[in-house]
Amino acid sequence: MGKLSCKNLLPCCMGHPPATSPAGATAGVSVKVSDRYVEIKNGIFELTLSNPDGIVTGVRYNGVDNLMEILNKEDNRGIKGTEFRIIYQDENHAEVSFVRTWDPSLEGKAVPLNIDKRFIVLRGCSGFYTYGIYEHQEGWPGFSLGETRVAFKLRKDKFHYMALADDRQRIMPMPEDRVPPRGQQLAYPEAVLLVDPINPDLRGEVDDKYQYSCEDQYNNVHGWISFDPPIGFWQITPSDEFRTGGPVKQNLTSHVGPTMLAMFLSGHYAGDDLTPKFLTGEYWKKVHGPVFMYLNSSWDGSDPTLLWEDAKVQMMIEKESWPYCFALSDDFQKTEQRGCISGRLLVRDRYLDDADLYATSAYVGLALPGDVGSWQRECKGYQFWCRAEDDGSFCIRNIVAGDYNLYAWVPGFIGDYKLDAKLTISSGDDIYLGDLVYEPPRDGPTMWEIGIPDRSASEFFVPDPNPNYVNRLYINHPDRFRQYGLWERYAELYPDGDLVYTIGQSDYTTDWFFAQVNRRTDQSTYQPTTWQIKFNLDSVSPNSTYKFRVALASSANAELQVRFNDQDRTAPHFTTGLIGKDNTIARHGIHGLYWLFNIDVSGAWLVQGMNTIYLKQPRNQSPFQGLMYDYLRMEGPSGS
Repeated sequence: MGKLSCKNLLPCCMGHPPATSPAGATAGVSVKVSDRYVEIKNGIFELTLSNPDGIVTGVRYNGVDNLMEILNKEDNRGIKGTEFRIIYQDENHAEVSFVRTWDPSLEGKAVPLNIDKRFIVLRGCSGFYTYGIYEHQEGWPGFSLGETRVAFKLRKDKFHYMALADDRQRIMPMPEDRVPPRGQQLAYPEAVLLVDPINPDLRGEVDDKYQYSCEDQYNNVHGWISFDPPIGFWQITPSDEFRTGGPVKQNLTSHVGPTMLAMFLSGHYAGDDLTPKFLTGEYWKKVHGPVFMYLNSSWDGSDPTLLWEDAKVQMMIEKESWPYCFALSDDFQKTEQRGCISGRLLVRDRYLDDADLYATSAYVGLALPGDVGSWQRECKGYQFWCRAEDDGSFCIRNIVAGDYNLYAWVPGFIGDYKLDAKLTISSGDDIYLGDLVYEPPRDGPTMWEIGIPDRSASEFFVPDPNPNYVNRLYINHPDRFRQYGLWERYAELYPDGDLVYTIGQSDYTTDWFFAQVNRRTDQSTYQPTTWQIKFNLDSVSPNSTYKFRVALASSANAELQVRFNDQDRTAPHFTTGLIGKDNTIARHGIHGLYWLFNIDVSGAWLVQGMNTIYLKQPRNQSPFQGLMYDYLRMEGPSGS
């Protein structure tokens, strides 16, 4: 084997030593292979993998024999490899591979994928890297891939404190607290009321793993802290490129177990739209990861929660070291094989300003070629996103070579931008696109609007939770929408009739409920709801066409019917039909997939004086069927 040279070979040690400083920190990397196990050491920690399965069975660190849950059976830990090999080994670097190869004899028994699980240990590095290479070959049967991830189950006797953001960390329940008699299941299995938890301080709280979901753009580091001894075990994701659905796609992080996840692909908060479906014979290959499992420890008796601060610093080091040069699969492109693209995005809306506006903070990204907005449902390729500067300028670096469309959306404006031309990125490309102009949907002047066009319902009224179903972390918290059972508060707040919002009088922060949900009756059945928007017109142009634009932040097996000034009209003036399977209401999100509907409104439907728009959601088989609105706008006729 030849020597590796790479200026960023050791990202976890560049400019920032590990929080631990054991005597063996300068030791070289060693690999020991036996019939049952592969052990990799570097003087800081020891990683044990089953042979040839490639299952993490042990992590020895800081005097603790195993940080993994020793009661979790080795045959209950995911996809097993059938062939082990050492990809590379010297005193500075080891990479090992566990491959499971598919063949027709496995049809109906295993997903038709070749799966190559890789693990990397570097000298002086307090943690290990892992990634997976998935391949579906030509001629193989079709299938759907609902979810893929890396999961770690840590020792429940050690790890009780979980952290995923500065303002989202806490002492967590034990797994035993979630089963009777200590726990009582609520409306679905994931949500449990802690009736008699081992830690009495948690009594009366709700635990639900979906309360700890996070948008991918912020889902960079999360994990667990042991207070005795003071150890942190963190999952760091330095790049979103292998995730699906774009930067605001939500995924699970850590939750009771103690469980730590690196989610690569899931339909959470999106539904079947984000489940890739492969045709018979369709060729596909993709690298998921690498992600970094970081270990740190406090040696000086300082507050163990400071390990979170250290993990955040490490996360930034990992992001700056991306793409890793030490991941040796030919399928993982290195810096010199990738390209870069830049430009500036402007917004043109002549009803707002005669001049083009800067697309400040726009989300600009590359995804597989598709239709306008298709990126949020794209789930087979790589995606690369950035946020534009104040002047709309953007630069997307380290793009894997291939064919893409450029997409964008701009907070404060509805709709999606797509550059008409397909972009082919080749190794070493540095493409400057110049000024691009997005013209958001607009037919006439704004007569009135409700909300902020940001693809979220967070600006609307989120009620306090039922005192019997509280997660104390989210009391007086920016993410108060993550409390359990908020869907039931609607009927309590509107006991005698549905929401009525009057333009010019009502305030959407207090008078527009964050979700249009069904009304629960005393018989535990559900009634559909019809909301009203009332607005006054001094005059109407009966032969003109107005425009009503409705942007939805979420839909869960729901339908929006719109009627103008005629609540009893048999056929609505407009209906979306049944849309959406994102389950956001039940899973404490504030958005799922984005939908935009542009409704032509005949002037004949309107009257001089007070008008009423009726918004009905008629599907009422479940409390979780419903809508979240992002933004609503009525425009006057063109040229008015």
